[in-house]
Amino acid sequence: MARLRIALVAPLVTAIAEPQQGGSQAVLADLAVGLTARGHEVDVYAATGSAIAGANVVDTGVDSTTLSAALVRPDRPRRYVPALDEAYEHVFRLVEQGGYDVAHSHGFDPAALRRARAGRAPVIHTVHLPPEPEAVAALREAKRQAEPAIVVGVSASQTRAWSPFVRFDAVIPNGVPVDRIPWSDRAGSGLVFAGRFSPEKGAEAAIEIASVAGERIDLYGTAYDEDYARAIRRRHERDPGVAFHDAVPRADLWRRFAAARAVLCPSDVDESYGLVAAEAQAAGTPVVAYARGGLGEVIDDAVTGFLVEPGDVGQAVTAVGSVGSLDRRRCRRHAVDDLNLETTLTAHEALYASVSAGRPGTRPAANG
Repeated sequence: MARLRIALVAPLVTAIAEPQQGGSQAVLADLAVGLTARGHEVDVYAATGSAIAGANVVDTGVDSTTLSAALVRPDRPRRYVPALDEAYEHVFRLVEQGGYDVAHSHGFDPAALRRARAGRAPVIHTVHLPPEPEAVAALREAKRQAEPAIVVGVSASQTRAWSPFVRFDAVIPNGVPVDRIPWSDRAGSGLVFAGRFSPEKGAEAAIEIASVAGERIDLYGTAYDEDYARAIRRRHERDPGVAFHDAVPRADLWRRFAAARAVLCPSDVDESYGLVAAEAQAAGTPVVAYARGGLGEVIDDAVTGFLVEPGDVGQAVTAVGSVGSLDRRRCRRHAVDDLNLETTLTAHEALYASVSAGRPGTRPAANG
């Protein structure tokens, strides 16, 4: 594979640093490290305060704290924040000056999604969210350009959801760095939930499942929705079986996954992928999840975990009681064979080579 010069444009509403604020930030960091290790020249354009061990981060001077009103929440309309448009305009001007072979944007804001070129570099957009009107309009604009942007999805489920609105050029599922994730083939104790503390991620459902199952639960995450996070902590502050923790670096979280009996993913939205579920299986730990979106592609039902009817707490409790019958070695093997970052990196290299060679209509083989 020829050495490529790659610009990765990060979401600007948060810094890209441990502990990561979401799955898209973690995925971008893994791509940057993995592509750099494969010999490519990679620059990550990110908000001030960003840092990725093993990759070069360009401080764009963007203060993410001034953009927090633009954070996307499924339970409210997207808010227009003029400063976000200005921030992406500034960032893409920086990218244009770099002479890159390709610019790969992971921003989920219209100001990023409407871009099709960055100087001589074609722009690739990886879409990490379900469709919503502003993002649809921006991507349609990018696809109408004389040299249209390339749009990539992260699961077949997500691609189907977007298909009435925007055609994806490729599907490249996220992968996890299995070689860096410690694992155990021995059944652990207690349950774990990890994710944003906002209604759609299902922290409250996870607590209910654990309580009815008679299991202790540890919850790790950031207060993405301050009011929700404050309320749920207050509601369970006297519950000895419930422990809330701030977000921790991924390496620490992986060790806690490996020590758990199961990881819960009772999401109330169709997940585009399901990174926590993939990381948990890499740690050898079964996952109990609502069968929403990409989680059905990440979990091998009744082999590496259980997919239950969305919202069915009773079925989830039964599944928790059955995880002891699953072979944790199968969980790890599934992650190594089917959820591996190395496969994802190879697919990205093929996409970049194709696009930079001027063949934007080429559809690279998707992994998964």
